Amino acid sequence: MKRNIFRLAAISSTVALAGATLAACGDSAGGGDGMLAAIESGDVTIGTKYDQPGLGLRNPDGSMAGLDVDVAEYVVNHIAEENGWEAPTVTWRETPSAQRETLIQNGEVDLIAATYSINKGRSESVNFGGPYLITHQALLVREDESEITDLESLDGKILCSVTGSTPAQKVKDALPGVQLQEYDTYSSCVEALRQGNIDAMTTDATILLGYSAQAPGQFKVVEMEQDGEPFTNEYYGIGLAKDDQEGTDAINAALTELHESGEFDRLLQENLGGDEAVSPGEPGDLSFLDEN
Repeated sequence: MKRNIFRLAAISSTVALAGATLAACGDSAGGGDGMLAAIESGDVTIGTKYDQPGLGLRNPDGSMAGLDVDVAEYVVNHIAEENGWEAPTVTWRETPSAQRETLIQNGEVDLIAATYSINKGRSESVNFGGPYLITHQALLVREDESEITDLESLDGKILCSVTGSTPAQKVKDALPGVQLQEYDTYSSCVEALRQGNIDAMTTDATILLGYSAQAPGQFKVVEMEQDGEPFTNEYYGIGLAKDDQEGTDAINAALTELHESGEFDRLLQENLGGDEAVSPGEPGDLSFLDEN
């Protein structure tokens, strides 16, 4: 019997962000080198994934599509509008998981929206706006796979994820018998799964749903639970330079408006076909970091 992969999360709550500001007082907010300065200048570089259907995907014509792409564009355009600036020209930069913090620290991107899970380690290196959504970890297996039905059945199997991502290591910690295989990109994992070189792929449910939908009849998504709860919760945020608090507050204010206006629900439906794998986050609330 197929198990229901995802449960609808709680209804979105309205978030009040005390002290969140979209513009600096006095002189223009872009007086320094932070994200707001880039938006005010009219040219902003945004990092995202190029190989994740429904989230961050570069089309053959060079255009970008996906939920992360749409959220990032909404944020920078909303900030510009609130400050009376022209909507900026966006340059997209591919940001593999293992390179995200480095690209921010080196100033090669102004912000990153790339299925970027907020955790303690990353928050020591960069600031995060958000979270704007919550998802959980799952498995992608071949459609005809009958042995892998849950977390425990992974023991002794070959499991793939990408370098710099956290999900595979979490499984390895729980099941030492799992054999990890890492690739640079998720699409490489998907191809290895298609060829039978690995037994399963793990990452966020949102990502796996996109790949499954892209190849009907080839793959299926399997839920992962521990003690009746999702194996992990993943909180997606927008990364920016460490200690850019003004930029962080502006992102959180924009994300709050994104949720309250209903635009997030529309973008979610448009890109992922629904919200079974996703619940809205509470921008500015990082209290979950203290729970881990």
